[in-house]
Amino acid sequence: MTAAPLAPHPHPHPNPHPLHAPTGIAAETTGLSKDYGSGDTRVVALDGVSVSFREGEFTAIMGPSGCGKSTLMHCAAGLDSFGSGSVRIGTTELGSLNDEQLTRLRRDRIGFIFQAFNLLPTLTALENITLPLTIAGRKPDRQWLDHVVSMTGLADRLGHRPGQLSGGQQQRVAVARALVSRPAIIFGDEPTGNLDSRAGAEVLGFLRDSVRGLGQTVVMVTHDPVAAAYADRVVFLSDGRLVDEMTRPTADRVLDRMKAFDARSRTS
Repeated sequence: MTAAPLAPHPHPHPNPHPLHAPTGIAAETTGLSKDYGSGDTRVVALDGVSVSFREGEFTAIMGPSGCGKSTLMHCAAGLDSFGSGSVRIGTTELGSLNDEQLTRLRRDRIGFIFQAFNLLPTLTALENITLPLTIAGRKPDRQWLDHVVSMTGLADRLGHRPGQLSGGQQQRVAVARALVSRPAIIFGDEPTGNLDSRAGAEVLGFLRDSVRGLGQTVVMVTHDPVAAAYADRVVFLSDGRLVDEMTRPTADRVLDRMKAFDARSRTS
């Protein structure tokens, strides 16, 4: 399914100074490399990528198809293994964790938003939102839960199951689920890819507001220049390497940069 292009936000950076100023590094990779296959079939997905994601910042990862952007996000989020280098969430080195410790870290310190929503169809919206806390045996902070529900506009949909919600509403449930445990960082893999332009703009607005107003850290993989314009910073990958970054992006500037990638690939 191909989503309609997102409508540009009239003020993609209405408040350049979040209420909670960045104080450190939420996640970081150093010399990160990953290969698939071997010999003649070997494919280099990541080639020595070193990048930091600052606290209280919204970062978009972009690049041509097959450049390694989703692989970078999956490795940085502890969802995929890597060949060499290091990944840290805060000061915790992921390579030093066993499977149980890694599962606990993902559950307690990382939020995830995927293109396919990943909601459980038999649970209500509220049950889906609080599912990570339920699995962890923790009760939600009611005041925080109410705030997240209010921010995502779901107060009158909490008793509905996913099949009774629109695509945009389902993704808002996924955003609320990612926020409710107050993770150190949220990773989104094409979170608006299955949404129409209006619903996509709403979800991106919620993510940006969580950074501006709540001090949340968000890292999003996207192919859409308009989606990237909601971010504070865009990092660009090409052939598994970090090749450029842009602060205070606009859709036009991002599109021009992506066109430069296309022009280079045609002449190489």
